[in-house]
Amino acid sequence: MANHKSALKRIRQNEKRRLHNRVYRNRARTLVKAARTAIGDGELDAAKAATRTAIRDLDMAASRGTIHPRNAARRKSRLMKQLAALEAQQ
Repeated sequence: MANHKSALKRIRQNEKRRLHNRVYRNRARTLVKAARTAIGDGELDAAKAATRTAIRDLDMAASRGTIHPRNAARRKSRLMKQLAALEAQQ
């Protein structure tokens, strides 16, 4: 356990930030999953809308520092690649 007052404060801050960041990370994961499901279903309009929403949320999580910007870029790239494959099919 921490002995210094500043270390105890740092523990409290880290816990608060962890809980706050978890909201953004989980929401991004949920929206990416929804986009993948929409792409898998083959509905182009729904897939485009879901992908747009997921990309917006990934950008927000990256700008907040919840996830690394390159992690967000990789996920967005993979989503767009799947969406482009769906568009090529139809």
